[in-house]
Amino acid sequence: MSPPIAEDKRTRLKRWLDSGKAALHPLTFPQRELWETSPVPVSDKTNTICCLIEIKGAITAQDCTAAMQRVVNRHEVLRLSFLPSKDRAVQMIQVQSEPVMRFRDLASSSSSSEAMDAAARETFDAPFDLVQGPLYRVEVLRRSPTDHVLVVAIHHAIADGWSLGVLVQDLYAAYAQVLLGASGGLPPVPQSYMAWGAAERALWQPALLEQRAAFWKTHLAGSTRLWDDRADALDESDQLQRRIAGVSAELGLAVRDLARRTSATLFSTLLAAFQITLSRWTGVADIVVGTPVANRARQEVRETMGYFSSIVPLRGQVDDSRTFSDSLRSVHQTTMDCFANAMPFAELVSALDPPRMPGRNPIYEVRFALQNQPVPDLAVAGFSVQLKIRATGTPRFDLACEITEEGDGLEVVWLFRWSRFSQSEIEDLHRLFLTVLTAVCSSPDSRLFT
Repeated sequence: MSPPIAEDKRTRLKRWLDSGKAALHPLTFPQRELWETSPVPVSDKTNTICCLIEIKGAITAQDCTAAMQRVVNRHEVLRLSFLPSKDRAVQMIQVQSEPVMRFRDLASSSSSSEAMDAAARETFDAPFDLVQGPLYRVEVLRRSPTDHVLVVAIHHAIADGWSLGVLVQDLYAAYAQVLLGASGGLPPVPQSYMAWGAAERALWQPALLEQRAAFWKTHLAGSTRLWDDRADALDESDQLQRRIAGVSAELGLAVRDLARRTSATLFSTLLAAFQITLSRWTGVADIVVGTPVANRARQEVRETMGYFSSIVPLRGQVDDSRTFSDSLRSVHQTTMDCFANAMPFAELVSALDPPRMPGRNPIYEVRFALQNQPVPDLAVAGFSVQLKIRATGTPRFDLACEITEEGDGLEVVWLFRWSRFSQSEIEDLHRLFLTVLTAVCSSPDSRLFT
């Protein structure tokens, strides 16, 4: 629950609303997921998305602030805060807002990656005031006159991974405008986040929600939790740890080749192998994972910052009597069916009405993702910008496997609750994943457990 608003704030907010300096809007469907289904409060600092933007080239604080102002003007979520209400929180968009940017010089002795991480962590860890806003902060760390790192922390309620790529592109374009003395700022986005939210509410009428819910009631009927045998309740403040591992270029190419030969996607191929891995690791054959979808199929929202992404549960039955090729065909078809019947996650949970457990996601415990949001690297003579997303994982699950293509290889980020798994267990899990990938690529027509 958001804290009550003090009386002086209420007076100021009323004045803003009456004067047209701010407007109220309902929560979008993805935002409702955070308020209604997340195991942790929406105000928890673990709902912060973190990234570093490395800039090579000479920049000034004045020009950076001016560029960020143009980005704030273009994206209404950077002028957004949330107001509690009797039934459900609402969004408040201010017409104008100044950018939140700080600047700090790092001593030459503090230029190591460890010192940089420590400085960034200060920005990442500070909580947001959901009512006061804004729900982002940027700190520019200056390592040398031509070497800077922008540390960006942004609340998940106003951004997703795709949004970070948009932020980089718009900052780059705005800075170029400032240097050239161009007036007018960045062009308006083709569709604003509030307009998208209104269109989604118009789309998801009761009849369509009921139709989609019927699919999920059948698809998830009888599914069980992977770790129901553990009686320990998870603390809401239990944070996720991360371990970065990899898949070699040789094995990465083999996985892609297998996907092509079986007419499957890379996602389905990796998911099928992951389900087998998780089944061997847990001893459970019935596997449900949640996977994020970008929700940006329409071109008009690809330039818009905001929390668009949703979660689709994927259920797989690992059968040791089948070959991997057979399993992959089944996983691929099931995945396509699930994506075709995707619906807002908050509405899905409401329709299924599963038992709620403190600190636990109501539908799934494991997240699996193949990250494919655009992450641009931009460069001109003497100037370059590179985005590095810090996988933190909001704690709406116990375990996550997030895979990103890196050249011919793959980067694998494991996110896990420290109170449930140890580092050594996750290292064992990654080795098992590599073993399964190697086996299925070399003998896809062999039975799974021969």
